[in-house]
Amino acid sequence: MKAIQFKSFGSPDVLEHVDLPQPQADADNAVVRVMAASVNPSDVKNVSGHFEHTELPRTPGRDFSGVVVGGPQEWLGAEVWGTGGDIGFTRDGTHAEFIKVPLAALSRKPSTLSHAEASAIGVNFVVAWLGTMEYAHLQAGETIAVIGAGGGVGGAVVQIAKARGARVIAVDRHPLSAESPAGKLVDHYVPFDDNATQAVRALTDGAGVDVVYDSVGGVAFETALSLVKRRGRVLEISGTGKRRVEFDLIDFYHNETQLLGVDSAKLGVAESAPLMSALVEGFESGKLQAPAIAQTFTLERAREAYEAVAAGTRGRVVITMQ
Repeated sequence: MKAIQFKSFGSPDVLEHVDLPQPQADADNAVVRVMAASVNPSDVKNVSGHFEHTELPRTPGRDFSGVVVGGPQEWLGAEVWGTGGDIGFTRDGTHAEFIKVPLAALSRKPSTLSHAEASAIGVNFVVAWLGTMEYAHLQAGETIAVIGAGGGVGGAVVQIAKARGARVIAVDRHPLSAESPAGKLVDHYVPFDDNATQAVRALTDGAGVDVVYDSVGGVAFETALSLVKRRGRVLEISGTGKRRVEFDLIDFYHNETQLLGVDSAKLGVAESAPLMSALVEGFESGKLQAPAIAQTFTLERAREAYEAVAAGTRGRVVITMQ
């Protein structure tokens, strides 16, 4: 089969378009013909050597959508989707014509999404769901502030929160596009600047929000803490621009703030499958919408796909196998 592989860390130039043996199904694993696979910023970081646990040589790629071609009879021909923090790192990933995954990783993709659209859901929506629903237990009627709402994860949080029945305040350096799925849903927009705390407090009668989902972290961390009400929940997934942070510990414990770290990379492809399955109803009912696909590339042009993501292309970048 054709696949992308890297044998050393570096820029997208280290990616090679190679022939590899096609994986075979066994008692515990199925084989999926990959129809489309997106490229995430974490895939680019993986190739560059950002993750110490990556084992070389490796086929990268976390997200996929495809068709089961090997495995239990009841799964043959099924259209599935998935993601995982192990595939592309400690086991070969999705930027290949076929991928071998545990049977527990199989999750039927929404019938309303094309393979390209389905391949662009995984990482962003899984970490969004994990934080919003599994950790913060966001409830209908609560208010959530999403820092970095214009990004991939932030946009997914906005959609999940609105589907849950929450009020959403988008906090971002720039207004969200009115044409984007998230931009159509936010209740309020607040610029991410020195006045963000005051603006959010004004929208909540001075109390603050129930939940803050901070998809930026680092430089946004202190702002995130300042937005939450007493006994509110703050979710952190990143450390942009600043790994170590300082904050007023007395204010923190007086407010009884709950601070939660969220890391979807800890979930392997099998552990991510239940979260992917939990998202299906939202996409099939129309409560959730696939993000815009900015560019598509063939597998032979994977380097260009990685370069586009590294350059900060807005919208999703997808590799198609057809």
